[in-house]
Amino acid sequence: MTKLWEDKRYHTLNYFLRERFKEKVFKISLDGGFSCPNRDGTISSGGCLFCSERGSGDYAGDREFSITEQFTTIKEMMKNKWKNGKYIAYFQAYTNTYGEVEELRKKYDEAISQEGVVALAIATRPDCLSKEVLDLLEEYKNKVYVWIELGLQTVDENTAKIINRGYSLKVFEEALNNLRNRDIDVVVHTIFGLPGEDEIKMMKTIEYLACKDIQGIKIHLLHLMKGTPMVKLYEKGQLSILTKDNYIRLICEAITKLPPNIVIHRLTGDAPRNLLIEPKWSLKKWEVLNAIDSRMKEKGLHQGLYFPTNKNN
Repeated sequence: MTKLWEDKRYHTLNYFLRERFKEKVFKISLDGGFSCPNRDGTISSGGCLFCSERGSGDYAGDREFSITEQFTTIKEMMKNKWKNGKYIAYFQAYTNTYGEVEELRKKYDEAISQEGVVALAIATRPDCLSKEVLDLLEEYKNKVYVWIELGLQTVDENTAKIINRGYSLKVFEEALNNLRNRDIDVVVHTIFGLPGEDEIKMMKTIEYLACKDIQGIKIHLLHLMKGTPMVKLYEKGQLSILTKDNYIRLICEAITKLPPNIVIHRLTGDAPRNLLIEPKWSLKKWEVLNAIDSRMKEKGLHQGLYFPTNKNN
């Protein structure tokens, strides 16, 4: 019998949140005003090659405003579509554990104090999780539901160097273990279409994560955006852009390799229309998602279909 999560053939974030909180839950994307060691010269000044000027927080609030002001503004916009629900305070832009512990505490406290907040999501780098920060995150885990998002992107060390990720796979594994030892949920970001990566390498990343103790995954499509270092590779002919059909096929294959317990937070991404160079087809996000659903139904696919029974962490 095909496994279904309501009307989907994969374990969606919406399904997970409704099961946990028994109502609609919205994400409020915030900019905490942090920087990144891969931008400020600590590791590098260039950042990851794909990262936008907003530190992958192009749809987050405005850092010129307080956490409360950002939260209130976005919450009011969401009320135009959904009248009722709870909220996730999501620190999205740049590296959100990259600061003094008391600074982090102040901003996290302000976020979870907003009316209706039931969860705290924090995007960061694996190399920005000191013992002091881990202790702090464990405190919040006892106040609200917490998950930490780690930007792995790929398990291939050569690709990691090309994209200037700035840390090794070993660092990621250590961070994952440290978080899970404290029973903190982890969501991992991956990207399909990175320079030099063929389908085999993309699937290796998925197969690796499928056998790790992670609770969620975000699979992004590589967006080539104006102002990013990745543009230089594109201009030199060193970057191949995935077609829509290939991306949909790869996503469906990836879903079948993931165990049913891993929550799929994202299957494609958004890029601002005025910044996107390629692929233009990604602007029609719902067409892509609907095509994924259609292919999975047509082919009889579902999450976990080809996940190995012998899990080896």
